Amino acid sequence: MPNGQEVAVKKLSAYSRQGVKEFTNEVKLLLKIQHKNLVTLFGCCIEGSEKMLVYEYLPNKSLDYFLFKKDKSAVLTWPTRYRIITGIARGLLYLHEEAPERIIHRDIKASNILLDDHLNPKISDFGLARLFPGEDTHLDTLKISGTYGYMAPEYAMHGYLSVKSDVFSFGVLMLEIVSGRKNFVDHLGAEKADLLTYTWKLFQEGKSLELVDGGLAKCNPDEAAMCIQLGLLCCQATVAERPTMSYVHLILCSESFSLAQPGKPGVHGRRWIATTNSSSAITNTNPSSSYTGKTLTGSTVEDLSRNSISLSSLDEGR
Repeated sequence: MPNGQEVAVKKLSAYSRQGVKEFTNEVKLLLKIQHKNLVTLFGCCIEGSEKMLVYEYLPNKSLDYFLFKKDKSAVLTWPTRYRIITGIARGLLYLHEEAPERIIHRDIKASNILLDDHLNPKISDFGLARLFPGEDTHLDTLKISGTYGYMAPEYAMHGYLSVKSDVFSFGVLMLEIVSGRKNFVDHLGAEKADLLTYTWKLFQEGKSLELVDGGLAKCNPDEAAMCIQLGLLCCQATVAERPTMSYVHLILCSESFSLAQPGKPGVHGRRWIATTNSSSAITNTNPSSSYTGKTLTGSTVEDLSRNSISLSSLDEGR
């Protein structure tokens, strides 16, 4: 900027399906909310076909830029990972319970967590967020929007959206941060390919700590085991049994804690495509394409994710 301040400009792709409605939605939401774990919006611009958002500049790109690259993941020590998990939880707690109006993000994932100079997390990309005015706690929608691997099954299959949808996504992301791997990696074989299913298997066998990223020089085993169990609690199939973000944040910040035994995880959202004219679902027959950053909208899968509004690729971070 003329005063020397660095900013980040998010430009809507001319080929993206994210239109004026989503753009306006993001602007209105970000103007209402301010929190240290959410990106700060400075301004916006709409002129002709050009639509842009001006944000604070975060030099360390996004979490996935470090987390899923072996040559960079060493930067994410265990204390740093735990701080990132706690910061994301704090940001979601604000959105769900403390913001002027309840907000459901709908697209919590590694590439939507930006990192500041000190690797503190900030939740970004509110183009898919939904506002819940008044006392409404959920809604039923036929338009399904989100990212494979992170979507809660009741939302992906039946369009049932609530704060627990974000809780499910957060649970998957927490397991990714602990393990240092993506939620689905087909070359790992049938047993390990699906992170959520594999974590549940290890937990039942009493081997949870085998999930921890082997690249970590040191790790607090008690914190790691707690994060794994908490992640499974967030991903339970039964919506009512998932914890709230206030509970999650309380556990993460407590010196001592007692966690319930998690129930079986929900069917991963990436395996299903909800139809636009009913609540039925069909199986995705190509699960190997599940972690490409593709976005699910209605009954179609876009080649460009909602993050295509950014000019950087998913592999290179934000």
